[in-house]
Amino acid sequence: MADLIAQGEQLSQRWRRVLPEGDPVTLGRAPGIWAVPWDPLISRHHADLVWNGNQLSVTQLSEARNPLFFRGKPCDRLTLQPGEHFVIGDTSFTLTVQRADVVADAPMPVQQQAFSSQYLKAIAFRNPDHRLEILSRLPEVISGATDDKELCVRLVSMLLAGVPRTETAAVVTTDPGAAQPGGDRRPEIAVLHWDQRRVAHEDFRPSQRLILEATRQGQSILHVWEGAEPNAPQPFTARGNFDWAFCTPLPGPGSPAWALYLAGRFQSDPTTLPGSSDPSDLREDVKFTELMATVASSLLEMRRLQRRQTALSQFFSPVVLNTLSVEDPDLVLAPRQTEVSVLFCDLRGFSRESERSAGNLLDLLDRVSEALGVMTYQILNEGGVVGDFQGDAAMGFWGWPIKSDDDVLKTCRAALAIRDKFEWAARQSAGSLAGFNAGVGVATGQAVAGKIGTVDQVKVTVFGPVVNLASRLEGMTKVLHAPILLDEVTARAVRQQVPPEVARIRRIAKVSPYGMEAAIEISELLPPEDQFPQLSNQHLAVGEKALDAFLAGDWASAYDLLRRMPTEDRVSDFLTVYIAQHNRSAPPGWDGAIRLSAK
Repeated sequence: MADLIAQGEQLSQRWRRVLPEGDPVTLGRAPGIWAVPWDPLISRHHADLVWNGNQLSVTQLSEARNPLFFRGKPCDRLTLQPGEHFVIGDTSFTLTVQRADVVADAPMPVQQQAFSSQYLKAIAFRNPDHRLEILSRLPEVISGATDDKELCVRLVSMLLAGVPRTETAAVVTTDPGAAQPGGDRRPEIAVLHWDQRRVAHEDFRPSQRLILEATRQGQSILHVWEGAEPNAPQPFTARGNFDWAFCTPLPGPGSPAWALYLAGRFQSDPTTLPGSSDPSDLREDVKFTELMATVASSLLEMRRLQRRQTALSQFFSPVVLNTLSVEDPDLVLAPRQTEVSVLFCDLRGFSRESERSAGNLLDLLDRVSEALGVMTYQILNEGGVVGDFQGDAAMGFWGWPIKSDDDVLKTCRAALAIRDKFEWAARQSAGSLAGFNAGVGVATGQAVAGKIGTVDQVKVTVFGPVVNLASRLEGMTKVLHAPILLDEVTARAVRQQVPPEVARIRRIAKVSPYGMEAAIEISELLPPEDQFPQLSNQHLAVGEKALDAFLAGDWASAYDLLRRMPTEDRVSDFLTVYIAQHNRSAPPGWDGAIRLSAK
C-alpha cells in the first residue's frame, strides 16, 4: 500500500492519503478531489495520479497554470518511485510505502498514567491561542468531510498541527472481534489513518496494550518507555524509538469506537522543549487531544442524527419529523382522535400498461414508482402525511399531528396538483407517465391518527370510516368520469374556505355506495375557470339547476338542462344516461339517491 504525502510551507498545511491501486485520482484545489486548498499556485484541477502497485504516474492537466517540478526540472509528466517527490508551487508531494501494524507484544511501559477529565480541567494551556484556533476549525473540518475516510485524514492533520511535539498521529478503532473457545473475544484493532510529521519510511507499529487500556477505561492513557536501549528497535509504536505514546478514546455512547493515538520523543524539538523528559509536560497535549476528541464526538453524533433524520424522512413526512424534533415522540405518535381530511389516489391505466410491458417489468416498476412519486410529492408539498400505499394507490391526510384551519385548502391544492401533473403527462406521448392517469377521492371527518398496528409492526397512519369513504369516492371517479370527487363535508368546507381562484365545486349526485346504507351527496373539485375554461361558471350554474330538478323528481327539466352542458363533459352524462334508462321519469317513492351496484 502506498501513500502520498502533501506538505506546504507551514506544518499545518499537510495531508497523507492512501493511493488506490489502478484507479486515477485528481490533484488540485477544487472540493471533492484530493484538494490542496492552501496553495494558490495549484490549479483547481492540476494533475492526474495513477498508482500501479510499483510506481506513481503523474500527468499535468491542460488547465493547470504552473508546471510540475521533478528533480529540480519542470515537466508535465513524470513517474515516481517510493521515496521520491515532486513539487507544485510551494507544496511537495512525497510517495512512500509503509505499513501500519498493531503490535500485541509491546514491552511494558516504564510509566503509565491515566488522565481523568476532572484532572485535565485544571491544566492551563501555556499557549492557548494556537490550540483554540485549531479547535475552532474542527466543526468546519468535520462538516466538510464527505465520508469517514476523509474525516480521519483531516483529524490526523489537525492533531499534528495542534500537538507540536508529536511525531506520529493516528485514528484507530477497536472491535470486540470473534468469539474464541471458552467464550472470550479477541479484540481487533485497525488503524484507520495515520501520518508522521517528518517524511520517513519506517512502518507504523502502535501498541495494542495502550489502545485497549485506554478504550477499557474510557479515558486518556499515557505510556512512557523512557530508559529503553537508545538504538534498539522497539515494537511499541514505530521503529523510530519513541519515548512516549498516549491514546484518547472518543467519548459518548453514540460515538464510533475510535481513539486518537499520538507518539513522540521528549527531546524531539530542543528549541521548544530543552532537556525535557518529564511526562507531566505532556499534560497540555493530552488535554488538547481530549478536547479535540470531545468536540469530534459531539459533531459526529450530530452528523449521525442528521443521517438518521434523513433516513427517517423516507418513513415520516416532514411535518411529523418537525413535530418529533420539538416534542416527546411517545406523545406525538400516540394514537388520538381528531378531524382529518383524507386524500385517496389510485393510478389509472396500470392493467393496460402491465400487458404492454409484460416483457419489461422492471421498467414498468420504475414508471409506477414515478407515478406514486407524483402523488406523494404533492401530498408532502402541501404539508400532508403519507399514511399508506396499497399497490398502485397512495393515501395522505391532513389534520395530524398538527391541526390547521387551512387543512381542507391544502388537501384541495394537493388533489388539483396531482390531476394537473397527470393530465400534462398524458399529453407527452414519449414520457414515462404516458398511458397513466389518476382518480382522487377526498373525505373529511373524525378518525384516529398516529402510530397504529400490532406489537410486531406499526406504521404512522389514520384509521376510521372517513378513510373508507375517501377510498370509495376514488372508486366512483371511474363511474362518474370525474378526476376528483369530494364528500359533502369537504365540499361544504371548500365553499366556505377556498377562494374560487384556487378551486371550484359542482355537485354531481346523491348516491348510496355499494355496501353502505346511508346516501351521500358527492361533488367534483375543479380547477379555477381560467385554468379549465371547458367548464365555465355559467355551465356550473346550469348543472346545479339540473341536479336540483333531478333530486326533486322533475327529470324532464333536469334532462333538458343537462343537454345544455358541453358535449365533452362526461360527468353530466352520468345523470343524463340514468334519466334516459328510466324513461325520464322518477320512480315512485323517489328519495333522490342513486344506488350503485358495485364499488
